[in-house]
Amino acid sequence: MEERKSLKHLANSVQYSVDMMVEFVAEFRNQYDNDVSTWSPQGRIHQVEYAVEAVKQGSAAIGLRNKDYAVLLALKRSSGELASYQKKLIKIDEHMGIGIAGLTSDARVLSNFMRTEAMKSKMLYDRPLPVQRIVTAIADKAQVNTQQYGRRPYGVGLLVIGYDETGPHLYECSPSGTSFEYHAMSIGARSQSAKTYLESHYQDFVEAPLDDLVRHGLQALRDTLQQDKELNIHNTSLGIVGKDKDFQIIEGEALQQYLDLLGTETGRTRRGGAVTASQSVAADETVPAPDVAPMDTDA
Repeated sequence: MEERKSLKHLANSVQYSVDMMVEFVAEFRNQYDNDVSTWSPQGRIHQVEYAVEAVKQGSAAIGLRNKDYAVLLALKRSSGELASYQKKLIKIDEHMGIGIAGLTSDARVLSNFMRTEAMKSKMLYDRPLPVQRIVTAIADKAQVNTQQYGRRPYGVGLLVIGYDETGPHLYECSPSGTSFEYHAMSIGARSQSAKTYLESHYQDFVEAPLDDLVRHGLQALRDTLQQDKELNIHNTSLGIVGKDKDFQIIEGEALQQYLDLLGTETGRTRRGGAVTASQSVAADETVPAPDVAPMDTDA
């Protein structure tokens, strides 16, 4: 008799636990986010919004341009002390490159597509691919994934810089399939701090020489860091393209001369100034920030 009561009590406890779990799952489950082709009553596509959130989990990438040059800067992350830093800037062609925030696997697919299109332009028309044309192609490719059942949006945001016959360009491409041209833009974690700096100093770098343009970009990128972190030659990438200058990615020791430009403070003052090469290892950001999604320890 006692054994039967114990078994009944155990069964009731298990059933209660199952019911609680079902209620918990139902509370956080959204019936409108099962696939990308379903609209919510509020006119939203939740799968697209989730992809945009993946971009916000990636480390910051910043782009800005003046009348002659376009510049990309990015903050690299490492998944651990024994891991290398993930690549944040990708060269597409001699006149074009991209900065990424989000899933690098998706960025690899899109960058390969962009390189193929650039090679086609050279082979068929014997000219570099116009920047706006490749941006439109990327936006169209991303938009298809927001419309067809069984697909998912790309979980990566792109900043595209390039120089063509119309001058320097900076575009942002989002997982929603939209693209816009900017004078300055930032994406990724804590990018709003960089946007605030760029908006308040926009007039300063429109006519600025290249070194000042890079300095403003580094200052904006530094504003995305936590207070106990600093930019150094290991966690920072710089990309430059412009008039009579092919796209070039600058990292490592070659980057130190640009980090030294931060000795002249602009905007928010951070104690200690620029970090030298000998100090950079100690200040390295080797562990992803707490807001990094498990699928995104890279960008």
